[in-house]
This record gives sequence, structure tokens and C-alpha cells, in this order.
Amino acid sequence: MQQLIQELKVKLIDILNLQDVTPEKFDENAQLVGGELGIDSIDVLEMVVMVEKDYGIIINNQEVGEKVFSSLVNLARYIKENSSRASS
Repeated sequence: MQQLIQELKVKLIDILNLQDVTPEKFDENAQLVGGELGIDSIDVLEMVVMVEKDYGIIINNQEVGEKVFSSLVNLARYIKENSSRASS
């Protein structure tokens, strides 16, 4: 799971263009949406597309999305539980 979390840190920093964040400084337990990173609804759409493209998981329910994108750890856990492509 730690490998998946590290992989997601790099991907999120890239797709969300988080210029002042490094994987080492990315708090995996911090709130993603509405937190210190400034992730908004457009960013959430980009994350949804990345999860679908890279892991084959479709998140098409707002309630599920709110839980999944509440933190990086929750995102990694959801991917691990729902994807055959996720790293362990």
C-alpha cells in the first residue's frame, strides 16, 4: 500500500500542478478537497479521470467520491480494494 501511496503522490502533484509540494511534504492523511492544497471541483474531475485511466476504476457517484477523495490514504485504499492494476 505504501508503494501505491507514493505513486499517487507523484501523480497528484503532476496532474494538479502542485508546484510547491514534493512527495516528501505531501501529507497522505491531510484533507485533499478543500484542504491546504487548494484542490477544487475541477481538480477532482482530473483526479477522477486519472483513477479511471490508470487504475480502471470509475467513480461516478458524488457520495463515493467525497469519501474516496477525503485523503490520499482513503484514495489509495479505495484503489487497492477495487483495482486489479494497483501496486501493493
